[in-house]
Amino acid sequence: MEPTAPDTPKVVRTVCAFARHPGPDTVSKLQRVSQRLVEAGYQVQTLRICSPGKDVTSLQKAVGDPCVMLGAGTLDFAAALEILPHFLLTDRVSFNLDLGNTPVTLDHARVLFRIIEDYPGNTFRFAYTFNNPPSSPYFPSARFEREGFAVGLQPTNLAAGQSTLEGWLQNVEKAWWEVESLLKDEPGYLGLDSSVAPLFRGAGSLIGLARRLEGSFDRSVTSDFYLRITDFLRRRNPRPVGLCGLMLPCLEDFELADEYQAGRFPLERNLFLSMHCGLGVDTYPVGVDEDPERVAQVLRLVQGLSHRHGKPLSVRLVSDGSAGIGQTTDFRNQYLANVVIRPL
Repeated sequence: MEPTAPDTPKVVRTVCAFARHPGPDTVSKLQRVSQRLVEAGYQVQTLRICSPGKDVTSLQKAVGDPCVMLGAGTLDFAAALEILPHFLLTDRVSFNLDLGNTPVTLDHARVLFRIIEDYPGNTFRFAYTFNNPPSSPYFPSARFEREGFAVGLQPTNLAAGQSTLEGWLQNVEKAWWEVESLLKDEPGYLGLDSSVAPLFRGAGSLIGLARRLEGSFDRSVTSDFYLRITDFLRRRNPRPVGLCGLMLPCLEDFELADEYQAGRFPLERNLFLSMHCGLGVDTYPVGVDEDPERVAQVLRLVQGLSHRHGKPLSVRLVSDGSAGIGQTTDFRNQYLANVVIRPL
C-alpha cells in the first residue's frame, strides 16, 4: 500500500543545523529544538546537519547518530569529483553540484550517470543547483553560509478542512508565527524556509489540493493558483531563509506522479511552472538508457532560465539503476512513487 501523509495537521519536514564542526552537541541542539516543536503539537519528521568542507567519512564519524541525515552542502565540480567515490558508499549523505556560473559540459551530466551505475539510490540525495540560496534546510539543496539552524514545514497538511486557498494560507501563516514564537529566542535560529514541500497522497499532496480547489491539475496550471501561493510565501513569512518557493517533486508527491504517468507532467510543463512559482526539476525520473547529452541540454536550459529570471533552480533526476525508457521503475524507496519512464 502506498503511504499517505500523516493526519497530524502540523508537520515539520525538517530541522537542519548548519555547523562547521558538528558533533554530539549539534545533535543535542537539534533534539532540544525538535522537542519544543513536538510539545507545541508538531510532528517532526527529520533532523539534519549540513556541514561544509568535510569528507563523507569524517562527517559520518563526527555525527554518529544514524537517524540524523547529513549534507555536504554545495560543491563545485572538482570537489564533487573528489567526494564522489565516498558518496557512492553511503546512504546517509546528500550534496548538490553548483553549476550556476560554470559552462555546462557532458562531463557534468556524467556525474549523474556515474551515480546511476554505481549506487542508483543516491540519485535521490544529489542535485544540480543554480543560483542556490544559503541556509535552506531541505536536502540535497542545503548550502552552508553561517552557523545556526533552520526549519522547514510540510504545510500542505494545514489544508485539512479548508475549502479555499485563502483558508489554507491563513493556517500556514498561523503556523509560521507559532514556530517563530517558539524559536525566536533560541541561539542560532536562522529562520523558516517557507517552501511548500509536498509528500505522498492525501493531506500531504499539493497536486491533490490543486485538484480539489481548482477542479483538475490541467486547469490549475493555467490559472493563478500557484502564483498566489508563491506571492504569499514571499510576503508573509516572518523570518524567511533559504529557498521559499514551491517544490514540485514529481515522484514524492504521489498525485503528481499520477499526472506524470498520464502524460500531463512532461519536462516542459515542469519548467513552465518553475518559471513563475517553482524551484526546478525535482525527483524527476530518468531512464538508464537516456542520452547523457540530453541531460546536459536540460542542465544548460535550466542554467539559462535561472540566470535570465534571477531565481534559484535545481535539477534532481532519479533512477532505480535498471529501468529504461518505457519501463516501470522499482525504486524500493518509500518516498518515491513507481512510474513508467518517459524520455526527457
